[in-house]
Amino acid sequence: MALLGATALFSKLLPLNAIDITFGRAIVASVMLFAIVKLLKGSIRLNSAKDYCVAVFLGLLMAAHWVSYFAAMQYSSVSVGMIALFTFPVMTVLLEPFFEGIRLVWQDIVSAFVVLFGVYLLVPEISLENEVTLGVLIGIASAILYSVRNLVHRKHFSHYSGAHAMAYQTLVIFISLSFFSTDEIFNASQETYIGLVVLGIFLTAVPHALIAASLKHLRAKTFSLIACMQPLYGVSLAIIVLDEQPRWQTIVGGLLVISAAIYETINAQKLHKPST
Repeated sequence: MALLGATALFSKLLPLNAIDITFGRAIVASVMLFAIVKLLKGSIRLNSAKDYCVAVFLGLLMAAHWVSYFAAMQYSSVSVGMIALFTFPVMTVLLEPFFEGIRLVWQDIVSAFVVLFGVYLLVPEISLENEVTLGVLIGIASAILYSVRNLVHRKHFSHYSGAHAMAYQTLVIFISLSFFSTDEIFNASQETYIGLVVLGIFLTAVPHALIAASLKHLRAKTFSLIACMQPLYGVSLAIIVLDEQPRWQTIVGGLLVISAAIYETINAQKLHKPST
């Protein structure tokens, strides 16, 4: 989670737009993830034609999510962008009835209002001309895309390991964004290419391989709670590395959003716990 949290820094460290960063990240990550899958499993093929179609759909969702993830932080700040993204556990709960027929309970509505108030604190003014406000909205859009991706993945693609699934999704991201990347990425400096390699290998391929390995030893609930620490790592690194100074409203709003995320994570595990 610390490695994934560090990805946020590259929205500011790399002199590229969000599409080019995602394009470069996906190229490196795809090569590494397929190599890891081949090394650990021996076969990189999927089980059916349907699974290939699902992989393409998931990859397109992830492409939009990654681009909006970096764009949100480029418009606002790492702190604001990451907190806006971590509205996704509550977004997932609100979207679940459309995917799995699960009824909302009153606690979920309360969580949604807590998140709404937390997001309200992030917004300096209700105006799209304010870049921080725009960053918050893009971050929320990224959270919705990530929620839909996770719900589709859980229902149709969870029989593959995280590394295997992400290998195909990063391949789709690379192919789809090749139509939208600019000349800047092909004329970038050596330092920028090194940054993309670090981002693609150590902050994308490696953590997803570690996640796949950790899920063999950790309960899903334990892993999900650890995942909620990602914004803390990302914001802390932004303060240390980028010298960001979050407003008190951002800190309070972040605590509200993450608290709701932790609550929904614990509650979701109770609801999905298999009967004995």
